[in-house]
Order: sequence, then C-alpha cells, then structure tokens
Amino acid sequence: MALKIPVIEQCTVSNSFQGGDLMVEDLATYLNRNHDLIFPHRHNFYHFLLFTAGGGTHSIDFERFEVQPWQIYFMSPGQIHSWQFEGSIAGFVVNFNRDFFKNFLMRPEGIANFSFFSGLVKDGVFMIESRERAAVLNILTRLLENVADEDFARVSLLYLFHVLEKQRGASRGSETNVYNHTLLRNFLDLIERNYQTLRLPKDYAAMLYITPNHLNALSNEFLGISAGELIRNRIVLEAKRLLVIHDHAIADIGYALNFNDNSYFTKFFKKATGLTPDEFRRSMQLTHEQNG
Repeated sequence: MALKIPVIEQCTVSNSFQGGDLMVEDLATYLNRNHDLIFPHRHNFYHFLLFTAGGGTHSIDFERFEVQPWQIYFMSPGQIHSWQFEGSIAGFVVNFNRDFFKNFLMRPEGIANFSFFSGLVKDGVFMIESRERAAVLNILTRLLENVADEDFARVSLLYLFHVLEKQRGASRGSETNVYNHTLLRNFLDLIERNYQTLRLPKDYAAMLYITPNHLNALSNEFLGISAGELIRNRIVLEAKRLLVIHDHAIADIGYALNFNDNSYFTKFFKKATGLTPDEFRRSMQLTHEQNG
C-alpha cells in the first residue's frame, strides 16, 4: 500500500500574479494567504523562509525551532513541516520547482550540492550573520521586484546560495574533501531512493564502489553518526511522517516501509525513538491540539 501525507503543489500556495516554476513573496503576505497551512504537510518544490522579525516555532521533520530574526529555513522536496508563528512576522518566502535550474546549469543537480539542501534538518536552519544581512536583504528585495525575469531570478538565487554557503565555511578546499563530500552526497541520494528495501551499509558501499569501512568512516567524519544509523534514521523519519496522518493503520505503515511483521516494526521504531508508533502518534496529536 502506497501511503502519502498531504503534498502541497506550487500552484496551491502561489499568489494570483505568480506561479509556474518560481514564487517570491513578502513573508507576512504569504502567511496571511496561507493561514490554514499550519497542519503538517510536504511540498513538492524547494522552499525557504527568511525571518527578519517575529517569533513562534517552526517544525521541520519533527525537529522544533524557536523562530528568531535573521534565521533562515531551507527545505527540500518531501520534507514535512508545520508552524506556529507569533507577533509581527516579517521576511521573505521563496518557492521554486525541482526543474527551475534544469536548462540553466550544466549540472542541474548542483543545487542539491549546497549544504542547506542536503535534506538533513541540521543543515537547513541557521542564522544569517550580521555582516551578510545587508547583502542578503538587497538580493531578496531585488528578486521580489524582478520575479517575472526568470534568468535574473536564477542568477540572484545562485548568488544568494553562494553567499550563504561561504558564510557557513562550507568550502571544501582540497580535492580529497571534494571527493569525500561527493561520495557522501551520493550516499544520501541512494538512501533516499532505496531506504525502503536496502538497509545495510554494505549494499550502499557496493553501489558507491567503496568498502563498508570507508563508507562508515565517511559518515562519521561528516555527520557524526555511522552509516547504518543514517539509514535507520531515514526509515524512522518516514515512519514519523506517515504516522502524523491518523487514518493510516500502523500495520499498513509498517508494511509500506517493508516490515512484514508489525511487531518488528513496533520494536524497531521504539528502539529508535523511545516510543511505540501509537504513542508517537498520540503525542503528536496532543501537541497539535495544545498548539491549536
């Protein structure tokens, strides 16, 4: 059984003057138009928010953050998020489709190589440093004013991404580090495509033409966890995403994730989270009711 949580299409959240592959908007206006999107949902496009004022909370893949001015949130297609914002919110929101850079870059997959589009929550949320704020504000203001010019928008976004990547000190320097980062990116991509069926590091190491020990060392060096834990975390994340939709039976979720035995799925989930799937589901429902 194929199970899905709500997926928000680009056209659903765009205003009447924008649409297609790109949307850029003042954040307060965007939130006012989409005030009913506080429930957990996915996007099928790339999405980022910059806050310049306001507060509240924002959750991405079940990690909760306190909103602060000059905080930026990057989300890749498929990630699930929800929010409870407070006060006078100000900032920018940008949505662009997967193919927005397809015919613009020699390597369209290059967007995914920016650290904040890794799909890992810890990479996608950070503060913009004071020395970069004027430049970032200028880029986004001009982007908002010229959003109809798609080539201008593409250049502006790429410039913004490079400014932010440089701020984070993500330059890899040596050829060895570039090679290792590429291996890790490819490993993450393979997990995304195969986590439901391939669960052992040796399976992924074989596809990357490296040894399991090399893959494990790479994962530990860059992410601080083993390759096996990274794979398991992706399975648990998808289980959490599916569990927030209350009309799916837990047994069906386990089956969708390739667990033939429901008791094994329950044990696997509890070992990873400390809660059974049912306990996690009820805790999320309680949190939503309290926030609502």
